[in-house]
Amino acid sequence: MASLNRRGTLALLVISQALLLQVQTLPLQAASLLPDKNQERIEQPASKPDCTSGKKGIATYYAKKYHGKRTTSGARYSPQKLTAAHQSLPLGTKVKIVNLDNQKEVHVTVNDRCRKRSFPFIDLSRAAARKLGFFGRGTAKVLIIPLPEES
Repeated sequence: MASLNRRGTLALLVISQALLLQVQTLPLQAASLLPDKNQERIEQPASKPDCTSGKKGIATYYAKKYHGKRTTSGARYSPQKLTAAHQSLPLGTKVKIVNLDNQKEVHVTVNDRCRKRSFPFIDLSRAAARKLGFFGRGTAKVLIIPLPEES
């Protein structure tokens, strides 16, 4: 192996020292992230969804071609049922949808997933779109309100 010149030796020395410095400070950084054992833990009460507020978003409805196809939950899609697809709400969640144009509302059950979007979005069954009064238009501005689970 050829001997390293001065510049190469200096670069190797600087790199090795930088790596050693990181290895030595890792335990210090990890200790600062751990909770202090003497500090009291403050428990936040579990928040229940508020039925008066929700997220404003866009609603569309399923196309005809999805009739009879399996949803993410395993059930077959039926245009007559009040169901919906949402990107993040848990499957089986009951949701109240309010059309912001005419104040009509409908309760649906999330049983499918839709693709992720940067804004609140829900895909409704055709029956839910009819009840909200936007069937035929394609989309509507809605308020999406998750309902609390009934015990």
